[in-house]
Amino acid sequence: MKNSPLHVVCAVIASVDGQVLLAQRLSSQHLGGLWEFPGGKLEASESQRDALVRELDEELGIRPTQAEHWMDVRHHYADARLGREVVLHVWRVSAWQGVPVGRLGQPLQWVNKSDLHAFAVPEANRAIVNALVLPERCLITGDADSSDDFFLRLERALAAGLRLVVLRGELALSLVEAATARIHAVGGRVLLNTTPEQFQVVGAAADGLHLNRHALMALEARPAGVQWLSASCHDALELAQAQRLHLDFAVLSPVLPTQSHPGAPTLGWMRFAELVSDHALPIYALGGVGDAEVCTAQEHGAQGVAAIRAWW
Repeated sequence: MKNSPLHVVCAVIASVDGQVLLAQRLSSQHLGGLWEFPGGKLEASESQRDALVRELDEELGIRPTQAEHWMDVRHHYADARLGREVVLHVWRVSAWQGVPVGRLGQPLQWVNKSDLHAFAVPEANRAIVNALVLPERCLITGDADSSDDFFLRLERALAAGLRLVVLRGELALSLVEAATARIHAVGGRVLLNTTPEQFQVVGAAADGLHLNRHALMALEARPAGVQWLSASCHDALELAQAQRLHLDFAVLSPVLPTQSHPGAPTLGWMRFAELVSDHALPIYALGGVGDAEVCTAQEHGAQGVAAIRAWW
């Protein structure tokens, strides 16, 4: 008989300067030594908010005064000691009463978001870390008439604040080193839309690899040595493969009609939300979206939006 999911509430506690609080699991606990977001199991008939208040008092000695539900992360641990699905109900806490202390003897540390990947966390927390680190907008490069035109378009996008860039197309992949240098200069990340085999040849300067749906479905395991791995997905099967391979994020499309494919079938926001809710990785909405759709996308469970035409 299948066990019912274990429901856990956890808090992303953010200071005014943008740092988040991590707690280290005690060596006597399962997964001891790993860092996690404070929280714990919901008790019978307990609401998420009540559990959040209780757990933060028990573990840290604080009471949240500004807290909102952010997302739910589903994860199935293969470890026989857990052997069940865990649902993390993640809350953002931006104000509280008291000073956080490890009331159970657990070490605490305030961490810059950019440094979160340096901390070993339980598998179920990885999606939260990635969601905190990733921006709400992702640029996918489009066509350009020349290298000069390409860099003009890229510089315009960077000036508009784009910091996650997927280099796509033959011209873009021939300009990887120069493009990556410009993106890194403003603190951005670069992924290459190519195959794992070609990435080994041209990807040394880049931060990661972005797969198309065919390359994604052909993989049996996550490629070794790839820091950031993402993929383009269009249905539940492809999203399930992305999650199985522990991708860092996915792009799901098409959400809305596009100028390039005006009559093509689209997911729509309701179907998009249904697909996103089943998967524990950040997912960007793609297709007919831009700056104006960021809030709508996030209301339907997205990390944000990805686009070509809107910023290229």
